[in-house]
Amino acid sequence: MARLSRSDRRDAIVAAALAVARRKGLAATTVRDVAAEMGTSSGLVHHYFGSMDEVLASAFAQVAEADLARSVAEMTAADGPITALAAFFRTYAPTDADWAFQLWLDAWAEAGRRPAIQATSRRLNLAWQALLEQTIEDGVAAGQFVAADPGAAAWRILSLVDGLALQVVAHGTTIGRDDVGRWAAGAAELELALEPGTLVAAAG
Repeated sequence: MARLSRSDRRDAIVAAALAVARRKGLAATTVRDVAAEMGTSSGLVHHYFGSMDEVLASAFAQVAEADLARSVAEMTAADGPITALAAFFRTYAPTDADWAFQLWLDAWAEAGRRPAIQATSRRLNLAWQALLEQTIEDGVAAGQFVAADPGAAAWRILSLVDGLALQVVAHGTTIGRDDVGRWAAGAAELELALEPGTLVAAAG
């Protein structure tokens, strides 16, 4: 392999882990798989990462952080709390990116057994909740939302979206893809005392 910097080599390992995880799932991805994907030895992977758990946590973080950054960008660019909340639903669990959400499901399933993945999952989940909570607080301050406890409201909305998206990814036809956004937005409208259809209209 060509000589790479330490950072580039770690990035290459993470990219290989993601490629394998996309085919086999996070839990089934091994050091040997990653080494084979790169055309190198398992020893190289161990040289740059303390454990396979760290490799998998880094792979998961790369995808999840990109998702978060996309939502932050669109919500920040919105012209108010209502359109920001609509952007959250549009970007949080897009129905054309099941493989990325499958990675989230794999990470949640592995979190109880793999401390590195658990720490990454917890950090990112808290970041999503904080983003949503801030949007709700902004809406309350603007007189557009009603929420006695924005933090708790954010957790309820986030948990509902996660649960509905899980049904789509894990069970395929249990509920329709369009149902996820529509039902979650409707629940948020009830949660925040918005007129029915407000978030759908804001999404354009």
